[in-house]
Amino acid sequence: MSKIIWSKIDEAPALATYSLLPIVNAFTKAAGVEVVTSDISLAGRVLAAMGLGEDELSKLGEVVLQEDGNIIKLPNISASVGQLKDCIAELQSQGHKIPDFPENPANDAEKATQAKYSTCLGSAVNPVLREGNSDRRAAAAVKKFAQKNPHKLRAFPENPKSYVAHMEGNGDFYGNEKSVTVEKAQKVTIALNGKELASIDTVDSEILDGTYMSIAALNTFYKKTIADAKSNDVLWSLHLKATMMKISDPIMFGHGFTIFFKNVFAKYADTFASLNVKPNQGMSDLEQKIAGHAQEAEIKAAFLAVVEGDSPKIAMVDSDKGTTNFNASNDVIIDASMPVVVREGGKQWDRTGAAIECVAVIPDSTYGMFHAEMVADCVKNGQYDVTTMGTMQNVGLMAQKAEEYGSHPTTFELAEAGTVTVTGKDGVLMSFECEAGDIWRMSRVKDIPIKDWVRLAVERGQIEKVPVIFWLDENRAHDAEMTKKVNTYLADLDTTGLDIQFMNVTNATRFTNARVREGKMTIAVTGNVLRDHLTDMYPILELGTSAKMLSIVPLLAGGGLYETGAGGSAPKHVDQFLAEGHLRWDSLGEILALAESLRFLGNKNSDAKLTALTAGLDVANDAYLDNNKEPGRKVNTPDNKASHFFVAQYWAKALAEGDNAELAAKFAPVAKELTEKEDAIIAELLAVEGKAQDIGGYFNPDEAKAEAAMRPSATLNAIINAI
Repeated sequence: MSKIIWSKIDEAPALATYSLLPIVNAFTKAAGVEVVTSDISLAGRVLAAMGLGEDELSKLGEVVLQEDGNIIKLPNISASVGQLKDCIAELQSQGHKIPDFPENPANDAEKATQAKYSTCLGSAVNPVLREGNSDRRAAAAVKKFAQKNPHKLRAFPENPKSYVAHMEGNGDFYGNEKSVTVEKAQKVTIALNGKELASIDTVDSEILDGTYMSIAALNTFYKKTIADAKSNDVLWSLHLKATMMKISDPIMFGHGFTIFFKNVFAKYADTFASLNVKPNQGMSDLEQKIAGHAQEAEIKAAFLAVVEGDSPKIAMVDSDKGTTNFNASNDVIIDASMPVVVREGGKQWDRTGAAIECVAVIPDSTYGMFHAEMVADCVKNGQYDVTTMGTMQNVGLMAQKAEEYGSHPTTFELAEAGTVTVTGKDGVLMSFECEAGDIWRMSRVKDIPIKDWVRLAVERGQIEKVPVIFWLDENRAHDAEMTKKVNTYLADLDTTGLDIQFMNVTNATRFTNARVREGKMTIAVTGNVLRDHLTDMYPILELGTSAKMLSIVPLLAGGGLYETGAGGSAPKHVDQFLAEGHLRWDSLGEILALAESLRFLGNKNSDAKLTALTAGLDVANDAYLDNNKEPGRKVNTPDNKASHFFVAQYWAKALAEGDNAELAAKFAPVAKELTEKEDAIIAELLAVEGKAQDIGGYFNPDEAKAEAAMRPSATLNAIINAI
């Protein structure tokens, strides 16, 4: 049998898998395809790091290097320190003998333990699996459905005051960047005042970037935006990505936290130092550290006085619970939070639950410019019209850890002032004069991924016949090096009739948005970080969610990686399921990915039965959308489990009516039974709604309990199990 690997991951999509995968395997095995799981959940990776489980992530890292590798990757937790500690505590409670995470290791043993656990932090999965570049776009059926059934985009008010603030000048990563292309493979050393910070092995023709953010400039920027928010009477909100940028962004978060509450941190500095309070981890960590302390009530009152006092209003993560933007560094993920600002008409929520216009504070201008233009465009031209807006397709550079800012071992908080040098075999390649506390980082891009990225961009342009825009800024050091290579590789390809242009971030955003407002398509060709931002912003505006995008990674070795969905809302979905037995996660992303994965197998093997199975799933996906069978948001309405039933029903019906006689004969009785017993099945699925669920764990559920909770219809189970 052919094999598709389906990643076992975390939270809502993991729960959905217990219901969906039995259905998937029942259908695919009829065409000689088995779908197997591989555990790359946070809990699975923690146990593997401690030697108590198989290292499935490393095994998948080998699969993506094989010409027939075929992986469906669901969204996983990009763990913060807080989430890692919660996961460890749960595993310990389940009887796993693993140590605590030592935040401040006191000896070599604790340092070794911290190093093992640190492999589970941040975007640890993606760099291993992304051995190809990204092809992200809305499936035609999904785009059509969104236009016929538009979600709500709130109008911007008259004379809107919302805007985005980002750093400018030499204090920022953008202004301080230097970039070189190394001519030969060599060892490169990063050092501060001659003391080695890290060393890397480069490959021939690899681009290396070095840059830093001045903490003095960052704090000046924060103070100015806070003052401006107050004078403009807008909400102040900080937008970062501490989940992926696991070194730089928590540091920036911590400085924002301490600046906003500067008087409180100054007054209680000695207390916080004695309790090992870490501003980088936010208010939740601080509250845990002061719990039971003699000054606990006094300190809480001091923070509340700032929120209620003369400071600007602050954005809330959860107004009902009083959870501010500063609760934890991983609470606000910019990919998800900034599309909401645009969707809500330039507004976020204050502590009373009121929607207020805001200044969105994004220190790093390398991508802050994109969000600034997105908001400015709506301030100038008004909200988008979902029924007529066009679409953005993205070709993203990400293969072989390209541009993995912050999630790699070459980002540092500098312990002292001085000179950072990047030295190769022939001497110093780059040097930087920095202050203590500055954030210095390096990113890397290898030559083979760039060549493949250019090829993929041209291929999409030939297919779609629309403008292909490389988001490359001639005034940015990294982009200048990239442009040289792109022009070289474009010359080797047939670009006859293609409209290929190079634009900086602001101009590319304006160009794309103008076409979107005209109902037209544009192909954005971007680096890895911008890919992250664009492929959440535009789909959320166009489709209502980025989880419904096709996310295809043609692997360099010849296989395929099919990424699904976005996990930003997954925790809330799990909370609702545990309380009410209702899972509103929509598995359409996984089902669309499955269709592309099957199509890859069918095309590779010229398999008629597999081609028919895939065509049937395409029909089922269209029917799922046309009949609006996505999960309801509220309890006592059909949820994720019911949506899987309808996919099965539509898929069986399509196969029964299809051209492949063997599959038609096999699935005709299945389709008949699923149709005749629909009422009974839906009744059984709804019967568990409104009841709390025990699945034995959040990070590491009990398999039997989770499957029972997600497959409560005996009637449906009997039909599926009998296929």
